[in-house]
Amino acid sequence: MNARVTIDAQFQTEAAQLRPTAPIVPNGTAASRALMGVIAVMTFVAALAIGAVHLVQGAAAQWRTDVGREITLEVRPTDGRNIEADVAKAMQIAGQSRGVASAQVYGKDEMAKLISPWLGTGVDPSNLPLPRLIVVRLDGSEANLAALRTALAKDVPTASLDEGSHWSAELSTAADTVLMAGTALLVLVLLATILSVTVATRGAVAANRPVVELLHAVGARDQFVAGEFQRHFLTLGAHGGLIGGGAAALLFAAAGLAAALLSGPAGGVLAGSIILDSRGYAGIFGVALTVIAVTALASRLTVRHTLKSIH
Repeated sequence: MNARVTIDAQFQTEAAQLRPTAPIVPNGTAASRALMGVIAVMTFVAALAIGAVHLVQGAAAQWRTDVGREITLEVRPTDGRNIEADVAKAMQIAGQSRGVASAQVYGKDEMAKLISPWLGTGVDPSNLPLPRLIVVRLDGSEANLAALRTALAKDVPTASLDEGSHWSAELSTAADTVLMAGTALLVLVLLATILSVTVATRGAVAANRPVVELLHAVGARDQFVAGEFQRHFLTLGAHGGLIGGGAAALLFAAAGLAAALLSGPAGGVLAGSIILDSRGYAGIFGVALTVIAVTALASRLTVRHTLKSIH
């Protein structure tokens, strides 16, 4: 027993001295570079998915907040009623309601912009039987929309109230769908990584089987051999994960910078929907670390399982 311990200690010392110049698994081979490229591509795809999910979730939350701060009053033209008087009365009722900060009616130019996608430019909305729209902005306190709806039904029966709940539900559904798609893509990437690393590890063990058998002959234990293979694939996974994650982070940074440099209000809106915040970059970094950890764990488990067939 003491002799075996002495042999193990002596072998560990000699292996530690030889490791820098003679690794068990050769570095820089075509197979190693190919696996690192595969890991980099899969990490890049997963990081893009996580970044896109974060952007969509943030945009949807902002849109829901904006929708919740505004409601729309629609006053329809009806025979026998003065629509201008109905609009004035609706604005008065809205302005006196609890939780309302302001009420503003859409003007002629604004209505023209709304109908331009369907009727084109140059159309005078005053010549069309269009409803009048009133944008009501809430002040953040609890608004009594039920009382507002009741007052409108009594004094302005041609008016209707749109709280935007339909749009909020649609946004929530879209954001949840993107989240599930991104999660599914991340799971698929991790599974593909495990499969690729497993195949590559078995190939590396088979290619280096004479070396592994020699190590066993001189007293090396499976734990030491598995650690050598794990170190090799951990290095490949780290390089591939950092390359893929870094490329995705640079892509988001470049897209946000390009959007921020655009002129005009549209550029500001675009920049706000593309720029990734610190949590988004943390998510990308987390994806890279997850891929690296999965690579190391898959290689170690595969080596330990494969080595049992060599004894």
